[in-house]
Amino acid sequence: MTIHSSHPFEADETRRDPVRRFRGRVGGAVSLWTSGAGPDRAGLTVTSFLVADGEPARVVVLLHPDADLLERLEETSTAVVSLLSWRHRELAEVFAGQFPAPGGPFRLDQWEQTGWGPRLTSAPSWLGVRVDARSRREAGWSVLLEAVVEHVEVGDEDDPLFHRRGRYTRP
Repeated sequence: MTIHSSHPFEADETRRDPVRRFRGRVGGAVSLWTSGAGPDRAGLTVTSFLVADGEPARVVVLLHPDADLLERLEETSTAVVSLLSWRHRELAEVFAGQFPAPGGPFRLDQWEQTGWGPRLTSAPSWLGVRVDARSRREAGWSVLLEAVVEHVEVGDEDDPLFHRRGRYTRP
């Protein structure tokens, strides 16, 4: 068996999309977006988001057009946005579709149902948001959505999880 230092199926640097390479160098905090209730829950780890203060405050997010989360957001118009910690990196991989989750990803931690969707109880900082359906538009290969912040909880920042150049990191 050979252990590779890079992904064995990834194209070499000269053949990779330069915009995607640039975006990977931006990096950012890893959030977990969840929506729905009961068996109709969906979630996705997201680093392509922006929080804009104001009256009302808003969150702008880029999602893959085939993501289950996008479908659930369009049905419910609500979501919970949780900031993940270093200890959540396996959970982040599961919600990103990179690791298997027998029984589903919502079996991996403790969850509380809120008026905006399922909340990861071990994430102390989170938002409850309502999607502005009129904001939906294509942005590159993604779907851009804006959501109004209806609820904010800011807890102690304990070893936040960041993503840069395809890897989880600590700041």
